[in-house]
Amino acid sequence: MNTTIIYKTLSALLLLGPLCFGQYRFKMDGESKKYNAEIIMEECETGACRNKADIIVFNKKGEKIQTFTSENLVIYFKDGLKSAKTDIIQLTSGMTQDSPVFFGDFNFDGTEDIAIRNGNGGNYGSGSYDVYVFNSTRKQFVPSAELTDLASSYQGMFEVDAKRKRLITYARSGAALHYTSEYQIIPNKGIDLVYEEISDFSDDEKTKVTVREKIKNKWVVKKSYKK
Repeated sequence: MNTTIIYKTLSALLLLGPLCFGQYRFKMDGESKKYNAEIIMEECETGACRNKADIIVFNKKGEKIQTFTSENLVIYFKDGLKSAKTDIIQLTSGMTQDSPVFFGDFNFDGTEDIAIRNGNGGNYGSGSYDVYVFNSTRKQFVPSAELTDLASSYQGMFEVDAKRKRLITYARSGAALHYTSEYQIIPNKGIDLVYEEISDFSDDEKTKVTVREKIKNKWVVKKSYKK
């Protein structure tokens, strides 16, 4: 092979970048009523994938809706990653310790939103997430700073109580103090902490429970003990 051909080949490889060596591709098509998702990553090991990733969201017809980038998407596999780069891997909740992508109506406006793993920035190194809410006027997902903060400051992704319209978070301080907090969405204003339960396990014989609840804009505090 002459010098010109070698130069052209190397140039083509540089232009193609990581694509020429293959990528790990995962699909998620059972997490949402409206959407499917595909995750494209460069770095995967036997037990985990991490680092930069592209997340492509499609409607159920297969039409691309929007593409997101996570600088540190993390997937931990319960039984290891056994597929090759050439495979498109069906990703289910049973395969992973924490889902890399969540769909749900996080602000209770009747449309599905999306949360995407952004690393391990949560309480005690737990998962943290960037949250995007669907904007019906713009017909796309837009970042939510408040919900991202909520999904990045506690132990993993917040829970959604659709019936009570509450977002529930969990956290701990050491082994003794465990926190459960509930937030309410206030339209056009943001989120508001309305309930907090603190369980203190420092006493081996009984657990001290402190409950703070906002009732008519006033905090009511109750303390009790459980054996």
